[in-house]
Amino acid sequence: MRVPIIAGNWKMNTNIDQAVELVKEMRDRLHGIDGVEKVLCPPFVSLSAVKGIIAATSVRLGAQNMYYEEKGAYTGEVSPNMLAGLCEYVILGHSERRQYFGETDEIVNRKVKAAVGAGLLPILCVGERLEEHEAGKTEEVVTRQVRGALVGVDAPDGLVVAYEPVWAIGTGKAATGEQANATIGLIRET
Repeated sequence: MRVPIIAGNWKMNTNIDQAVELVKEMRDRLHGIDGVEKVLCPPFVSLSAVKGIIAATSVRLGAQNMYYEEKGAYTGEVSPNMLAGLCEYVILGHSERRQYFGETDEIVNRKVKAAVGAGLLPILCVGERLEEHEAGKTEEVVTRQVRGALVGVDAPDGLVVAYEPVWAIGTGKAATGEQANATIGLIRET
């Protein structure tokens, strides 16, 4: 049976002290909520501190990104092996990584392969932009992203694909339950 997952991506917010205070409050609020996988994804600098605070709870830890190489001259990047000892999950393919850092389906695929190889569970983000949505290209875009990310991947049982309707971010528009369910159904078929 598939267990629902709720993942909180903190993005580029909180310093370490703020993260510690936030996660203590979240830990207490999340205690006793069963039947759902709870994942917190703080900034890299706070992963270790947050890990210590949630160690004896059912809350899981995830990273917000990673690079696909194991090591090398990649200043500022974090490898899958660096994360494997810290967390269980890693967000890959997020719309902001695609938009601001030019990540392509090929790059996301390399990251997914590296994450799976390191024993991490990818949270693969897919979704269409406003112009793609309005042009009726949701199925085309989402299918391309899912297939592209999973080329040559023996996906682990815990692989998560998160539908992120990018067109609804900051536009005042929202995906209806029917639209989201239709796209999620498409993802499952892909």
